[in-house]
Amino acid sequence: MKKRNRFFFVLLVIFLFTNPVLSCLAKESTVLEAGNFHAASVLLMDGNSGRVLYEKNGYELLPMASTTKIMTCLYALEHGNPEQIVSVSEKAAQAPQVKLGMKEGQTFYLSDLLYSLMLESHNDTAVAIAEAVEGNVDTFCKKMTEEARSFGCEKTTFETPNGLDSENHHTTAYELGLIAKKALSNSTFRKIIQTPSYSFSSLDGKNHYSLTNHDAFLYQYEGAIGVKTGFTGKAGYCFVGAVESKNRLFISVVLACGWPPHKTWKWEDTKKLMDYGTEHYENHTLLCPGNYSLPVLPVTDGQSKTVELFFQDSVSFLVKDNENIQIKENLPKELSAPVKANEAVGSLDVYLDDQLLASVPVYTKSSSERITFCYCLDHLLDLFLHFSVYEGL
Repeated sequence: MKKRNRFFFVLLVIFLFTNPVLSCLAKESTVLEAGNFHAASVLLMDGNSGRVLYEKNGYELLPMASTTKIMTCLYALEHGNPEQIVSVSEKAAQAPQVKLGMKEGQTFYLSDLLYSLMLESHNDTAVAIAEAVEGNVDTFCKKMTEEARSFGCEKTTFETPNGLDSENHHTTAYELGLIAKKALSNSTFRKIIQTPSYSFSSLDGKNHYSLTNHDAFLYQYEGAIGVKTGFTGKAGYCFVGAVESKNRLFISVVLACGWPPHKTWKWEDTKKLMDYGTEHYENHTLLCPGNYSLPVLPVTDGQSKTVELFFQDSVSFLVKDNENIQIKENLPKELSAPVKANEAVGSLDVYLDDQLLASVPVYTKSSSERITFCYCLDHLLDLFLHFSVYEGL
């Protein structure tokens, strides 16, 4: 009898661990809670849409240490020239550790220094890049701040290109996520942050440097593609991560994630965020021209009585199964002539509950001129000729 009970117990265990429905329920029960994180501020973002999937204090101003260099690298890529020769100043050479150890008067290609900046987070390299691209550090930081504001980072202020502690050098987890999202759209930036190692020389050939990527997350999580670590005494451990999986891009941010000796806490928090995203969110096409039918609108005083409509943009988002997605037609009941072809007349608005996710413009397929006296006269003449021919038969 005992053997029989043991047999059924084994079967029950196998069933519980292999049944897909129960496995799904088990995953759903592992909900993220604010108290489960080491970091003062955490955020998980859909890296394609910018939608926030989870946050704890995600809009709180905090220092960001060397995650600053995400923006430094992006700005240099977009406003500098990879073949530009960077001459090392006294100020750059005197930057504190961590540093490449460059000497005043040395010269390098900007493209090489971007690897030094991102793989090993060298502070002297950041200063040299800033001076090369914009002439001096202050101007570089001011323009870098303005650039970040242009894609939605209203609270972010850069006072250093390397992230060393400064009174008004700060951002939020949300805005740092937006910066990472923008940077990841640059193919060269992506190439740099995923490079395991890199070697280069000063332009005079006298000094040779070998770099190793210090982003351990690249090797700890399937689909990881970066992005940047950071630490200062004021900021604590910080990390911006990114994972690509099944046509999904997740961006995570952890700020003030402990101080020495808790160097690994940032990886633990990042993995929790990425596990939550990869387990619960799938990429769904919520709206595309082939799967949604638009109404035909009547045209008041139009030579054509109706006009068909169309839209071009598709909308895809990371969505959980239990989320309520609605598509609302923001269209007029009728149009007034004259109506031009390809004229924007409204939108299709995609909502998650009460949150607007996307708004897709809707256009007219054809035109409809206004009915005029000449049009009526021509129309009557056509009718007269039609009946005249008919009577003649």
